[in-house]
Amino acid sequence: MIRHTIVAALFAAISITPATAQSSAPTAAIIKDLAPTGRLRAAINLGNGVLAQGTPQEPRGLSVDLARELAKRTNLQLDLVTFEAAGKVFDALKTGAWDIAFMAREPRRADEVEFTAAYVQIEGTYMVLNDSPLKSVADVDKPGIKIAVGLGSAYDLYLTRTIKSATIIRAQTGGGRAMIDLFFKDKLDVVAGVRQALETYAKTDPKVRVMDGRFQVIEQAMGTPKGRTAAAAYLSAFVEDMKRSGFVAEGLKRSGQSATVAPPG
Repeated sequence: MIRHTIVAALFAAISITPATAQSSAPTAAIIKDLAPTGRLRAAINLGNGVLAQGTPQEPRGLSVDLARELAKRTNLQLDLVTFEAAGKVFDALKTGAWDIAFMAREPRRADEVEFTAAYVQIEGTYMVLNDSPLKSVADVDKPGIKIAVGLGSAYDLYLTRTIKSATIIRAQTGGGRAMIDLFFKDKLDVVAGVRQALETYAKTDPKVRVMDGRFQVIEQAMGTPKGRTAAAAYLSAFVEDMKRSGFVAEGLKRSGQSATVAPPG
């Protein structure tokens, strides 16, 4: 309730509402808050294959589409700053490397990032060897079980808060498949990750299976550095318009990805 009240107040303060964001041109104050350098620097996480694909030189996918649409609406030149993992995107906040980012909403991150509501929801789940005695998500949190995760990922942060008995082992570098490589190299019991990425890998390796069910719904949102309240309010309206207009659904379809468009924020 408090968060919704604050967002509503921010919309009112800059005369933008979700219903009018598409037709209302951003003010000079919003532009300055959104892109203090005069160029819109968008962090793209290539480690999340649902939202971004391609190479650092030629990134593509829903995150890139959203960044380009935002730059178009604000008449800003766009710089795509690519990263190999979400944790590296968050770390780069300390150096002021980006103005907007596409990350999962997480309490730890919210201390330093102004988040919009989610635009996409994806599942966090587990993958195990076919002969593993672990059959369901509920079987994993037991003494002696070792879980491979990507350092600083949304599922790392979530499991760090919620796992009581199992041990979390973090892949220190790399995105994408880093936690899968760690799982095999150290002969761990379970690998945690985004369902789509784990299922894509499992299709190539008959030795593994992805569990039914989930331990987390990962809410992917847009964000800007903490304190940029005018930019945050504009981004919140932008995200709602992107969901309502079908832009998000079309972007997922165009990039060949399957995920749930988040409900209205």
